[in-house]
Amino acid sequence: QVQLVESGGGLVQTGGSLRLSCVASGGTFNMYGMGWFRQAPGQARELIAATSWSGGNTHYADSVKGRFTISRDNAKKTVYLQMNSLKPEDTAVYYCAAARNISPFGNGLALYPQQYDSWGQGTQVTVSS
Repeated sequence: QVQLVESGGGLVQTGGSLRLSCVASGGTFNMYGMGWFRQAPGQARELIAATSWSGGNTHYADSVKGRFTISRDNAKKTVYLQMNSLKPEDTAVYYCAAARNISPFGNGLALYPQQYDSWGQGTQVTVSS
């Protein structure tokens, strides 16, 4: 199983940008679909972005589409989440996650939380108004 460590969270003003990073260790990174989730206080954890093994396919939640970009560097075993035009409602703990068991006959994306095997510890993102 891969181990994941996120970084890059912090406090930012409305309209600002942050880039989250998630470094993997202990596994074959390019065999995992990767995702970014977030969880705000009192709310369920939600998938906001996912990328396939090679990064060729991506998926975004409607709430972040056009503002956030997920990318990965398999050589560095790292997945990124570039967040632009941040809003107060983006305030949450952000988690990266890795999914090993994805059908090789599909698009390589894991769109459901139960598909993810490994989770990072989370990084706080706070957007002030």
